[in-house]
Amino acid sequence: MLAEAPGRIRRFSADTGYDADWLRTDLRTSGVTPVIPGKRSRKRRIPHDRPRYRERWRIEAMFARLTDFRRIATPYDKLARNDTSALALAAVVASWC
Repeated sequence: MLAEAPGRIRRFSADTGYDADWLRTDLRTSGVTPVIPGKRSRKRRIPHDRPRYRERWRIEAMFARLTDFRRIATPYDKLARNDTSALALAAVVASWC
């Protein structure tokens, strides 16, 4: 999924559910800075950028807003291009209003 993203990815912000050593090393070898807080069960604390992690709510708010659109929450289209175009249109409307 990250390999198909347009442009260069600088940071990967995720919740503690994505706290895995293999993911962190994979991101760092790709040149991406992981912004993932460590789980409480870790023996050694892992530092993360707190101000950048707090900005993660914007991404979650966008996905929550997109699920307000019935067509996006329950896709009816058979073709992926129709579903993608409906998602793009809903994203424009959600960001506009």
